[in-house]
Amino acid sequence: MKSSKESLADLKRLHRVKQDPGKPVFISLGPEMLSFFKSDVQKKHTRLGVISECWTRLIPETLLEHCALEGFSAGNLKVIVDSSSHLYELKQLLLAGLQKQLLIACKSAGLRKITLKFGRWYDGEGQNRKLKF
Repeated sequence: MKSSKESLADLKRLHRVKQDPGKPVFISLGPEMLSFFKSDVQKKHTRLGVISECWTRLIPETLLEHCALEGFSAGNLKVIVDSSSHLYELKQLLLAGLQKQLLIACKSAGLRKITLKFGRWYDGEGQNRKLKF
C-alpha cells in the first residue's frame, strides 16, 4: 500500500505528464477568411462580373444560351460552347470584330484574349438540363 506522500507524488506526476504545455493556441479563423476573400475572391469576382456584363450585352441572345464563361486568368477568358455549329458561329462573330469590341469594353478588367472550346457545362438535353459539378 502506498503512503499518502507517494500517492500525492504519483498524482502530481500524472498531472504534470497529462498537461501538454505545447498545445497549439487556436486563433480565430474569421480575420484570415476575410482577408483571403478581399484579396482573392472579391477581386476576381469583380473582374469577371464586368466581363460577364459586357459578354451578355454584346453576344447575340441566340448564342448566349449555348455558351458559358468557364474562367478568367492572366487576361485570358475561357468560354465553353455546347455545339460545334454554335462554336463556329461564335468564332466567326469574334473574327468579324466582336472580339475587338469585347477587348475594348473589358480593358479595365484586364481582358486580353478570348479562348473558345467545345464542351458542356450541363447534363441532359433541352428542358432537362442540369448543371455539372
